[in-house]
Parts: sequence; C-alpha cells; structure tokens
Amino acid sequence: MTTGPSASPALQLEGVDSYYGDLQILRQAAFHINEGEVVALFGPNGHGKSTLLKAISGIHPPRAGSIRFMGTEISKAPSDKIVEMGLAYIPEARNLFNEMTVVENLRLGAYNRRARGKMDRNLKLVFELFPRLAERRDQTASTLSGGESRMLAVGRGLMSDARLLLIDEPSIGLSPLMKKTVFGAVRRIKKETDISILIVEQEVDYPLALADRIYLLKKGQVIMERSVGEISKAEIEKAYF
Repeated sequence: MTTGPSASPALQLEGVDSYYGDLQILRQAAFHINEGEVVALFGPNGHGKSTLLKAISGIHPPRAGSIRFMGTEISKAPSDKIVEMGLAYIPEARNLFNEMTVVENLRLGAYNRRARGKMDRNLKLVFELFPRLAERRDQTASTLSGGESRMLAVGRGLMSDARLLLIDEPSIGLSPLMKKTVFGAVRRIKKETDISILIVEQEVDYPLALADRIYLLKKGQVIMERSVGEISKAEIEKAYF
C-alpha cells in the first residue's frame, strides 16, 4: 500500500511531438507522474489526449521528444516491451474477446513473461477490487453491461502486473451508478496498491475527486498543471474554452 506519491517519477515526457501524416497532433508535450500518484489529464475532444496515450504506450510512437518510464527511455520501444516493463494502456474501446469468459479475458492480460508467474496473485487482486467480476467470472464478455465491460478492461490491465495504468475515458457511455462504481474501484487501486495511474477524461467531477494533480491538454500542448487543491471544476471547464 502506498502512503502517498513520492518524488520519484514513474513517467516523464519532454518535448513530445506526434503526427498523423503531415498533421501535427502533439506539440512539445511535457509532464510527469510520480510513483504512486494519480494524475488526471483533461482536455476537449480532438485535442490529442488519446494520441498522447498511444505515444506513451508505443502504439503510435512520437516523432520527437523523450518518454521515460521508471528511468528507461521508451519512446522508440515496441508496445509489447513497454507492457512487459509494467505500463498498461486501457483504451476507450474496451477490445474484449466477447466470446471468452471474464476469467479467460483476464488471464489473457497476463501474457507477458513478467506477469505469468504472478497470474494467481493478480487475479485475486482484480476480484477483490471488482467483486462484480468475481460474480460473473464464468460469463462471456458479450453478456456484460457497459460498466462491467469497463471493469473487465481495467482488470485485464492489472493482470499485466502493471506499475502504471493509462486509462482512457473510463466514464464514457456509462450510467451515473456505473461511473461511481468504476471510479470507486480506481480509488481502491490508489489506496491499496503502489500503482501509478493516469486518467484521461473529458468529465471533471470524478477524476478531480480522485487525482493528486491535473494537467490540461489543448491543441496538443500541455497548457496547465495544478495540484488538485489549487483548482476548481469551474476553472478547469473555463480553461477548456
């Protein structure tokens, strides 16, 4: 269990530029996440939030800049190696195997060499954090609700023996009750583990109540960094526009 974020950076970005063809999406993006810290990244749709996560996770590597994870440069590393190092990306699209059961989907999350030997321990952790998944362990993923599918996607990220979770738009398409449930589980991850978390969101309320610090991304640039106690929901939403 962590007792609070340390000064040691789990993730450090400096001068990150990313393009799709000739179109530049990220412009000198820079920020950091300390070990054991929860950071929320806000910003309007279409301004580069998901592209930033894909750059970090190796799915769409940046054209320029540095990305260091636990002190190691990963900007040119393949995505499977980044996962094996302990960085798990949970995209907005859940990418579940719908005809497989909940437990089969979770076990697939432990495919990397580092995680295989810790599969039983991490499966126990996932079921403790998400009791609903334990109840539905033998159901196929296609039978789950939207909120349960989101829990399964986060759980599968934990099965990779993650040290850092990148969670893209966890609240999108969920009912208020399911949003509360999903963010409640993320709060437990923060409280009961040493895992660092980056939440990318458009909605403000739940991440603001959970995070230690926030960043605002606009037009591909990080334009604001604040500790949570230094900024209000109204100030964040004003900065959007």
